[in-house]
Amino acid sequence: MKDLPREYNAAVDLLGGNLAAGRGAKIAYIDDAGRCSFAALAERADRAANALRALGIQREERIAIAMLDSSDWVALFLGAIKAGVVPVAMNTLLTPPDYEYQLRDSRARSLFVSEPLLKNFEPIAKGCADLKHVVPHAKLKELLAAAPAKAEAAQTMRDDMCFWLYSSGSTGAPKGTVHLHSHLVATAELYAKPVLGIRESDVVFSAAKLFFAYGLGNSLTFPLAVGATTVLMAERPTPDAVFKRLVEQKPTLFYGVPTLYAALLASQNFPEKSKISLRVCTSAGEALPADLGKRWTERTGAELLDGIGSTEMLHIFLSNRPGDVRPGTTGKPVPGYELRLIDDHGNPVTKPNELGELQIKGPTAAIMYWNQREKTKSTFLGEWTRSGDKYSVDEQGYYAYGGRSDDMLKVSGIYVSPVEVEAALITHDAVLEVAVVGHADEANLIKPKAFVVLKPGHSADDKLKAALQQHVKDRLAPYKYPRWVEFLGELPKTATGKIQRFKLRK
Repeated sequence: MKDLPREYNAAVDLLGGNLAAGRGAKIAYIDDAGRCSFAALAERADRAANALRALGIQREERIAIAMLDSSDWVALFLGAIKAGVVPVAMNTLLTPPDYEYQLRDSRARSLFVSEPLLKNFEPIAKGCADLKHVVPHAKLKELLAAAPAKAEAAQTMRDDMCFWLYSSGSTGAPKGTVHLHSHLVATAELYAKPVLGIRESDVVFSAAKLFFAYGLGNSLTFPLAVGATTVLMAERPTPDAVFKRLVEQKPTLFYGVPTLYAALLASQNFPEKSKISLRVCTSAGEALPADLGKRWTERTGAELLDGIGSTEMLHIFLSNRPGDVRPGTTGKPVPGYELRLIDDHGNPVTKPNELGELQIKGPTAAIMYWNQREKTKSTFLGEWTRSGDKYSVDEQGYYAYGGRSDDMLKVSGIYVSPVEVEAALITHDAVLEVAVVGHADEANLIKPKAFVVLKPGHSADDKLKAALQQHVKDRLAPYKYPRWVEFLGELPKTATGKIQRFKLRK
């Protein structure tokens, strides 16, 4: 990875590199409103920097971005960074109390919001003392048009606070995760270029949105780092919306999450292989069942690379590689990151295939959770960051996901990974989605319970319950089978698509 100078601005690097390479006329973004070249994007980012300064926003102050994906989102985010202002990317699927918490916590001075989301902020904006401006997207366009087309970059440092992302908050209040200017380009240099193999000729499309750490790398950092073209869409990634982009825009790289891949494969409208142009696809957010990855590659001809990243580490630090996909594993460490497994007593795990908590050391770790000192100390251990995930590693160095540390089950005194049981169940023809949690039996002993969403055309009855239980017994040690099977219409999820198992436990 290249050494960054002490004086460094991430937006100047990502925007200026494409202009210096002669890509000014090339299309950078295709969104619902049209196309935007690299030169136009750089100018709009400059205009955004000047517009923020005109609003009185000072360097190191925060602005909140609650906008649907568009090239204006990218221009505003990068314009803020160029001006030394700190953008806070807000999840567009939250409730007014969630937004109020994040606005108060971040002390954002301005809020930039898409018109369909304004209703979520109207009841709360006046109660946020630090918030001076609420700027709808249409007003932002006016501000950009009126602002000067060239902006001076703030003299920021590589270790300056650059942007915030809020954790998904699936187990409590979201945490403002603070990242530096050096972090964005590091994810591209360590993962996107050498592991994913992104290149200038690629057209990329991410179902994960820009507010999500995964989506921010997929749709902003990575393509800008190499000059690739990016497809953005404002609507939610339903199968039909995704298929429309895959067929019309012909992306070569596609980024999704396991839940979406399952829904796409289950759709009757899946396009023929000849109508799409996928080269490589990635999965993150949750462990990818081996069967799901195999079926995706059979249908599309594109390898599906399962990886794991986090808001705290910004993007993927452990991944399968093109040409080296080991189904059912998360692959090997991304070069530039070190991984270790720690047992329940704080000691390193040394035996192959033994579960331990995954900890990561690498140059993209967040510096803290804003105003949450105790949680910061418990997650960021000097150079190491706790993931909260259980993993094992085999003799060949491939890592296999075992579940969240707080999701692990002890059955008959032996650890059982709910992910392992889920992976067995998902191979049944009737199962679309599944989540496994611990449940107490009549003797108050914890056993696996499965919550299952069925594919269309299958009946939720006792016969199918018994068949699913036998299906697991045929594939795993008998004590791991789910003692109870409950059918649901859908599983509870966070806005980023992660299953909320704590709600199922309740």
